[in-house]
Amino acid sequence: MKLWSQYFIPTLKESPADAEIPSHKLLIRAGLVRKLGGGLYTYLPLGLRVMQRLSQVCREELERAGAIELAMPHLHPAENWQQGPRWAAAREIMFRADSAGDGRRGPREPEYVLGPTHEEVITPLVRAEITSYRDLPKNFFQIGTKFRNEIRPRFGLMRAREFVMMDAYSFDATDEGAIRSYHAMKAAYEAFFRRIGVTAIAVEADTGVMGGSFSHEFMVPAEVGDDDVIYNEESGYAANREKATSALVPADLADAPPAGAVEEFPTPGVVTIAALEAAPYAVPADRQFKTLVYVGDGKPFVVILRGCDELEEAKLGSLGFTVFRPATAEEIEPVLGAKPGSLGAVRGTIRNPDALAGVFADHAIRLVGNGVTGANRDGFHLRHVNIGRDLALTRFGDFRRVRPGEPDPKSGAPLKVRRGIEVGHIFKLGTKYSDKFGAVYTDDQKQNHPMVMGCYGIGISRTLQAVIEQGHDADGIIWPWAAAPFQVLVCVLDPQLPEAMDLARALATAAEQAGAEVLIDDRAERPGVKFKDADLIGFPLRLTIGGRGLKEGILELKWRAQKDIIKVPVAEAAARVAAAVKEAWAKA
Repeated sequence: MKLWSQYFIPTLKESPADAEIPSHKLLIRAGLVRKLGGGLYTYLPLGLRVMQRLSQVCREELERAGAIELAMPHLHPAENWQQGPRWAAAREIMFRADSAGDGRRGPREPEYVLGPTHEEVITPLVRAEITSYRDLPKNFFQIGTKFRNEIRPRFGLMRAREFVMMDAYSFDATDEGAIRSYHAMKAAYEAFFRRIGVTAIAVEADTGVMGGSFSHEFMVPAEVGDDDVIYNEESGYAANREKATSALVPADLADAPPAGAVEEFPTPGVVTIAALEAAPYAVPADRQFKTLVYVGDGKPFVVILRGCDELEEAKLGSLGFTVFRPATAEEIEPVLGAKPGSLGAVRGTIRNPDALAGVFADHAIRLVGNGVTGANRDGFHLRHVNIGRDLALTRFGDFRRVRPGEPDPKSGAPLKVRRGIEVGHIFKLGTKYSDKFGAVYTDDQKQNHPMVMGCYGIGISRTLQAVIEQGHDADGIIWPWAAAPFQVLVCVLDPQLPEAMDLARALATAAEQAGAEVLIDDRAERPGVKFKDADLIGFPLRLTIGGRGLKEGILELKWRAQKDIIKVPVAEAAARVAAAVKEAWAKA
């Protein structure tokens, strides 16, 4: 047990001016963290206790799943990343270190970087230490500090430059083994979030710069979340916005026959979908082809959507480019022949088709069949454009943003959307990194094969704040039992009375023996101040001992998540408290 008067819990009455969301405000007001600079926070004693608690539960579940803990350096040789598959994509979000210490390296590549994650470290390590199939599978994890050069850190620990993360890496001999490792880790994640009392939904997710064949994010539903979850409760379908699909386009949809010869018509000054919808043209957005131009690995490519649809840019990652970005007007005109606003992909209208890396169309344009597109001549469009006959397509793909109300791909029922906070991510990487780093094993026939990898991350510091965002009210935090910095607060209203403090220590001992961690509030403060602090910090169970209650032979027991106060006879208090603690652990 600890005494509040000898501990350090600097609570605040007012929220800091730069705190934008409830959980960020409560982190500061409840004395969990203090800001050092943009995206940089000191964990005060209560915050550190929560971090340690979350880390330990995470550690236990990973070890139960067969993972082995180690610790890798935070400072990485840049050459490791340069050898890997994502240096071009990741270098801009990494902090760089100058080993000379004089800041005079100039534009040359850095010698060292601070690690946002550790694939480029663990893979060479395993390559050097594991060579036989007999030593596989293996799964290594660590819990430590990571670094990301966030341009605009915000929302406290949600988007920080320095953060604490669990990252794990599995190595298997076969694809089937890698899938087993993936599902074992998915189960460990589910157990972790369940144990700490957090509702986290596993949703299909984009693999992004990590690569790999598939992945899942773990999202905590919250209105201030940084991502959308597209879902349907009945079917169980759930995906983040970057990965979500729908059954908008029927699988058996027949190709539309041509509706007439392609016809060019003048559209002076018309450079938007909305302008073409207006009089005198009156072409509905869902009858238009939207033509977007991107540059992937230095070469332009075209993406075609319906005019009423929005591009989900992350889905372009499926095209295989390491790095891609929107093309500039200066890059577009020499290739297509016109400025943005009059672009299209009709055969014979593209000025330099050989310069393109491809023309990719979203499946939903098949709902258009025959539509209107730019003529690749400024101020002109084409009508009666048939998809099969006229468009110079490389292939179809899923590139559009799914909207609520579209049919669920599993059941056909309407899809819904809600915001969520990403707290974990798991990837089946395949051999992307083992190929690059030569991480191979020898089978029983003396043949070499690349190891099949998976990688896994849980944002421990992010989870801390997500717990608060999911569990709070107007008075403060409502901690789940297993995540709280202290489960039990013994609030002594008259600490100058020896009998009050003796009883407080006796109850604290009973609670500790039942498995709780206890804080005794022995401060010489008014009852109102003590109660407000207790609710602000959110201790799950509060026991209140007062001089008047002692005369009557009672004390008060109150759960933070409930309004009712329970009067408990002093003679029964120790047994009642121990039973309450055991019951709380049983439900946790």
